[in-house]
Amino acid sequence: MLGVYLQRSTVLLMATGVPLAVMYGFSEPILLLLGQSPEIAGAAAEFAYGLIPQIFAYAANFPIQKFLQAQSIVAPSAYILAASMALHLAMSWVAVYRLGLGLLGASLTLSLTWWVLVAAQFVYIVKSARCRETWTGFTWAAFADLAGFAKLSAASAVMLALEVWYFQVLILLAGMLPDPQIALDSLTVCTSIQSWVFMISVGFNAAASVRVGNELGAGNPRSAAFSAWIVTAISALIAAVAGVVVFLLRHKLSYLFTGGEAVSRAVADLCPLLFATIVLCGIQPVLSGVAVGCGWQALVAYINIGCYYFIGVPLGVLLGFKFDYGIKGLWGGMIGGTLIQTIILLWITYRTDWNKEVEEAKRRLDRWDDAKQPLLAYVQ
Repeated sequence: MLGVYLQRSTVLLMATGVPLAVMYGFSEPILLLLGQSPEIAGAAAEFAYGLIPQIFAYAANFPIQKFLQAQSIVAPSAYILAASMALHLAMSWVAVYRLGLGLLGASLTLSLTWWVLVAAQFVYIVKSARCRETWTGFTWAAFADLAGFAKLSAASAVMLALEVWYFQVLILLAGMLPDPQIALDSLTVCTSIQSWVFMISVGFNAAASVRVGNELGAGNPRSAAFSAWIVTAISALIAAVAGVVVFLLRHKLSYLFTGGEAVSRAVADLCPLLFATIVLCGIQPVLSGVAVGCGWQALVAYINIGCYYFIGVPLGVLLGFKFDYGIKGLWGGMIGGTLIQTIILLWITYRTDWNKEVEEAKRRLDRWDDAKQPLLAYVQ
């Protein structure tokens, strides 16, 4: 059934990619409608056009990664990613500097790299003996019960989308500030650095969701609880160390991206907020991973809506525009929303009855048991 779920989720995500591709195609008028300057909207649209193929690569890549992670197969993806990264650097240099394709060339090479990544991982799945029992070939079962599968996935999609969009809203609002160029340049540098560190937490997020889910499914409540807390603690410690390093190097960080002194000063000024974001993002994504492993996606989606969009965004707008704190106010208010969300998730995890979660996991397994969806019932 794991192979069937891989194909079913890919079909759903590919269908979802179609309206997203249309939005990318009309990104310039959409951004202008949202109040962005023509210069910023035009540059963003040029980059977005080259990312349209990447949408469908994402649609294939994320189910593949979960398919492998669910079987504790991680190293092959890491090796393929490392090779793809090296290829991407070379292709980007050629496209941008040798061929002079600019933003469009940069985004097109990004899309191509993602498709290389997808193809390489799929070849591994088809050829590897480790996936022999979970991948048995393409099947029409991928198109069965799509509505039910979409309903099961909806809470996870909402939960993750609300988290990703939250900091995209920050960038969108920064473009509406007076003198948006410096604000956007400095914010882009800070969010790029934060994204690098955030990737560590994303790894722990995947580990937490898989390990907690596996332990609950195996009927091991104490192991599930131990996994949840130990992964959170390790991720928080690494994030804190990374945050300290970033803060100490705050006057030099921007020179990784640009030589402008004005941007360098703005980045150094934002680094206390960057430090807070890095530390919080070392904890919150892992707790979200625990939530996925426990099946709390709907609950976390409601928490995200409340903390992010009813507290963080309004508070950021109030501080940034009403009280004229600018980018600091926007970012500080949104950090407040993340802090409240993290505290709530910590409290929920602390109060969890892990024996009850094991019982709930057993009920889910009964609902999705292979015996009720036999592979022989599908036309292959």
